[in-house]
Amino acid sequence: MTALRSGGAGFTSDRDDGSLLVRLDLSIILLSIGMLCIGLVTVYSATRGVVNPEVDVANTSFIERQALFAGVGVLLAAFVSAVDYRKTRVLVPVIYALTVALLIGLFFFGSTFNNATSWYSFGFVTLQPSEFGKLTIIVALSSWFSSVNNREGLPFLNVMLGLGIAGVLAGLVLLQPDFGTVMVYAAIVAGIVVVAGIAIRHVFAVLGLVAAAIWLMVQRDFVEGYQIERFTAFVDPENADRWNVDQSEIAIGRGGITGQGLFQGTQNNSSLVPEKETDFIFSVLGEELGFVGGATLLALYALLLLRIWRVAHLAEDEYGRLICVGVFSMFLFQAFQAVGMNMGMMPVTGIPLPLISFGGSSMLTSLMGLGLVENVHAHRLR
Repeated sequence: MTALRSGGAGFTSDRDDGSLLVRLDLSIILLSIGMLCIGLVTVYSATRGVVNPEVDVANTSFIERQALFAGVGVLLAAFVSAVDYRKTRVLVPVIYALTVALLIGLFFFGSTFNNATSWYSFGFVTLQPSEFGKLTIIVALSSWFSSVNNREGLPFLNVMLGLGIAGVLAGLVLLQPDFGTVMVYAAIVAGIVVVAGIAIRHVFAVLGLVAAAIWLMVQRDFVEGYQIERFTAFVDPENADRWNVDQSEIAIGRGGITGQGLFQGTQNNSSLVPEKETDFIFSVLGEELGFVGGATLLALYALLLLRIWRVAHLAEDEYGRLICVGVFSMFLFQAFQAVGMNMGMMPVTGIPLPLISFGGSSMLTSLMGLGLVENVHAHRLR
């Protein structure tokens, strides 16, 4: 007998009929495709250059690379969703060790950009291991906490060991330095730990340790002055790094309700907004498509997050549930931070807007994360 549950967009069968395509959450696929299309158009608008149809030819190198990574990401997401996540759990230590090795290798073979050694360069392609580290933390902590949890909650020692698992990766990323990615790591850890069942008294102990670590880094000059200034620019009108945020706010403000029109943004076309294809891509969308375009994108994020949360609710085991929570936390924090940064409400950290910002590693990570969620949904009754 087949049980039907309301799935928001039609009904989803809970029967295991052996067909992977039938067992996937179609709404997650459609929402992702819609956001990918918005991202590709926005990246093209941000990088095409000021084009005179009679003289110039639009720059298509960025959109071509973004489309390539989107295609590869879709294939990887399909692969990740196909093999039962519980059967590959034994590979988590291998994935973790490989991620650590890649992060350490950056200090010997990595490329430096904007004072951070965060990339491996392979010709015209660069890969950022810290992006893939997000998925490593998700599967590693989900595996750990689901194996040590009990009916009375998480023992404090096991909480600290879990934080140590994430802390090794976060420490290596801090040394690059890349504080934005570490913030995403922290959001993922917080989401997983809370849902896994950490006691309230342990929350205060962990927060105290985090505060002490931050204080120690500042006192020991581990954090450079320019990094602090950049981080606090959004609350300091006199900060020189405030220029980037100001230009982004001007662009969004000029968009008004319906925007200046696709490819017609004055701030975008005059190149006044810095890093407009990556950090400040939401300002391009806001200027050219206005409040309507920005609100539509945020609505798509909200629907996607609701569907991921639904899959977490449907998961038949703790491991799958925590994987979905980790992906949920990653998308939620990155979208909130990236949009808030563009509007002058959050620090400038270089966190990409998932599925929208230009960047191959971010694109692959986001799509594989969604593949993990689809995996949990497809194999929940097996």
